[in-house]
Amino acid sequence: MRSQVVLYVIFLLPLTTVVLLILGSRYDRRSGTVRGQGFLERNGAIVATYLVLATFIWIFVTIIFPQIAMVDLSFRPNLPPRQAGGPDDHYTLDNYRYFLFGPPGSTDLFNFLHLNAYVATIVASVCITIFNFLLCYPIAYFMAQSAYPRTLRRLIAFLILPYWVNEVLRVFAIRLLLSNSGIVNNVLIGTGILTEPVDFIGNNVGLYWGLSYSCILVMVFTLYNALESLEKSQIEAARDLGAPWWHVHAFVAMPHAKPGIASGCSLTFMFCVGSLAAPLVLGGPRTLWFTPVIYNRFYQALNWPQGAAYAFILLVSCVIFVLVTLRLFRLKLGQIAR
Repeated sequence: MRSQVVLYVIFLLPLTTVVLLILGSRYDRRSGTVRGQGFLERNGAIVATYLVLATFIWIFVTIIFPQIAMVDLSFRPNLPPRQAGGPDDHYTLDNYRYFLFGPPGSTDLFNFLHLNAYVATIVASVCITIFNFLLCYPIAYFMAQSAYPRTLRRLIAFLILPYWVNEVLRVFAIRLLLSNSGIVNNVLIGTGILTEPVDFIGNNVGLYWGLSYSCILVMVFTLYNALESLEKSQIEAARDLGAPWWHVHAFVAMPHAKPGIASGCSLTFMFCVGSLAAPLVLGGPRTLWFTPVIYNRFYQALNWPQGAAYAFILLVSCVIFVLVTLRLFRLKLGQIAR
């Protein structure tokens, strides 16, 4: 029964999507919304077929199908492979109940360990997203509105070059910098600012630094892409009318860059909550990030249905964050992709 349901979903969902797209295209052409040559006429039969197949494979095979399998697995009990599809393989909410209340027979009211990790991950990711926006907005504005072409090329190169280094190597480099005997503590002690080293790793300074650093490029370029299309004449007009600098940004630049701000914040948040290397390497002994918890469910507890349930909870949290961001900025989903 389980395999039949999954097969029905796998084959019917793409078919339904294609039918809806065809019907929508025909409706637009008949209503006059779309004029001129169609997709097939503009690109030719071979190129149009390639684009459709490539998009289909990318969306359904690498994104939608694995998510459907994960959601289905999250509602299943943890059984040996030979019992999958048998009478004991049925839909259950035990994995989600475990996330909320812990194992059966637990004396605790809730599963505070995992709930605290989840809440701490969400709150810290939101704070890092806000910090990255405040840090990257001036850089993006300067690149889009003030920098000369030569300066702009240098800035882009300086931003991209550090990301040629593997993420794991960058994380370990940050740990070396912030360790008790690292360069940062040695400089602070050598200059007399401190008398003893600070435990940056134990206080999660390294974790927040590493997560913020890993998302700078995403935030800068999404903001730059949005601010670049802002006409400089609008900024000059606001200044000629006597608007102060904060008024120019709050009522001219930022409203124009709302799609870029929403896109950058959404991507930064998702990268933070989904990070695994940074929490494992830069997290302190009392730090518990939610992605390592998911990893432990899969590869240490060997409970794949429970790990799938935890991953689905994180996925739903990311979707809710995106929807709330769109609501706050009064945007539609298609606008942040411009």
